[in-house]
Amino acid sequence: MGRQRVYAVIAALVAVGAAVVGYAQTGSPTEALKALVAGAIAAGTAWLGLSLPGITLRGAVIGGCFTLAGILTWTATTHPLVIWAVLLVEGVVCLVWAWPYLRNLRALPRLGTSWLGLAYWIFGIAGAVLVLHAGVAAQRLLYAGVFTLAAMAVVAGVRAARKGHADLSVGIAAAILVGVAALLLAGSGNLFDGTHPVPNNDPATLLMRDRFWGGPALYFHPNSIAGLAMIAAIRVGPDRAFALWQRLGVTLVAGFVLYETNSRIAFVFGGAAAVLHAAVVWRRWGTDLPEYRRRWLAAATPFAVLALVLVLSGGQGFLFKSRFGGDDVTSGRTQTWKQVAVDWRYATVVEKIFGDAKTSRAVVVRKTNTGRVLKLNTDNAAVGAFRRGGVLGALAFLLGLVLLVRRAFVRRPDGSPPMAWFTIAALAAVPTIATEDWLLGGTNGGIWILLLAGEAYHVYAVRQAPTREPEPATAQAA
Repeated sequence: MGRQRVYAVIAALVAVGAAVVGYAQTGSPTEALKALVAGAIAAGTAWLGLSLPGITLRGAVIGGCFTLAGILTWTATTHPLVIWAVLLVEGVVCLVWAWPYLRNLRALPRLGTSWLGLAYWIFGIAGAVLVLHAGVAAQRLLYAGVFTLAAMAVVAGVRAARKGHADLSVGIAAAILVGVAALLLAGSGNLFDGTHPVPNNDPATLLMRDRFWGGPALYFHPNSIAGLAMIAAIRVGPDRAFALWQRLGVTLVAGFVLYETNSRIAFVFGGAAAVLHAAVVWRRWGTDLPEYRRRWLAAATPFAVLALVLVLSGGQGFLFKSRFGGDDVTSGRTQTWKQVAVDWRYATVVEKIFGDAKTSRAVVVRKTNTGRVLKLNTDNAAVGAFRRGGVLGALAFLLGLVLLVRRAFVRRPDGSPPMAWFTIAALAAVPTIATEDWLLGGTNGGIWILLLAGEAYHVYAVRQAPTREPEPATAQAA
């Protein structure tokens, strides 16, 4: 039996298993049928990820660790040791792969993504030490160690390739798709329901039961699920090294996940990517994207998927409604940013320069109008770098952003053009800075590590003569 048939059999068994579980829980044939379809979509998404050519073990493991750690931040919120266990495994594996340490550590400052996702940890550690918060400094040192080792392992993997070149971003994208598939499978019993289970029964999450979070076995924030699906689509969709069905399939998966999660910021992410993809298809912008025979069809496909999502989601009501009532379409983000400014104003000089040192992740504590005390992320990468690393963190973030955006346009050291998908991903991520912490990496760092892998490949991999056979004419025509 061929590999494709094995995958098909496994996918069928997964779908049937989801239907059996759905029927056992509800006793309803209708719910069982819905679970069957959801299970089939989940299995198909995993199959799509595993079918990508060019997957490396290093890329898949690193991408899997980041994806799993992110999911566990919502699934195992009350069991932090589970999250730390995953980070420990990731750290040990990357410690082995990061050799030679000094050479690969010296390589990181050349990468804009390193300044975006690592510098604020260094400044935060210094700040915690200076104000004598030893526990916070120790935790930040562990976080910084794991993520720095992961970045070094990526650089080492790109540099150490013996045959051809190692693009770890393919394995990372595959791991992300498998992670999305796991969430779809965990929530197969509620995927097509109007009301979804949410983690922890927190009042804030209870107000978002209309959005897909996964299921009781695995939860993740809807914005994060949609962001992962979107970055996988951006990685695979524009790359003609993949088959037409893979490129179209990952685009459809991203659209479906976007619809189910009702994520506005992922919609903006996808919209920016669609505009950039159209520009690259039409003008190429000096990238490695080959000419399309039907450029209008290639450029229009992402827009068609996004338009369908927008219509099914309620049009402008989807984009501008307030998640928590009132007229705040930012879902409380502006209040959080104001609190960051207030805290900085009254902070010590050390914390002004090196960042808040009260907690390891520099969470923002504020009270709601009802008196509830919230511990929040900044949901803004620039504000997050400022909160965690102070003035120095903000400057490092700006430097990293300039390096990343510049690299999206310049040729690689060996003279070859930048990769089309990397140009699109780096530029499309910029609008998400306003409402998400994605570019800061951390435990929810799937998007960051994929961008870092792309940038490391851009800088440190030497492209050799192409060895892939040309695509069939039917694939080229699309």
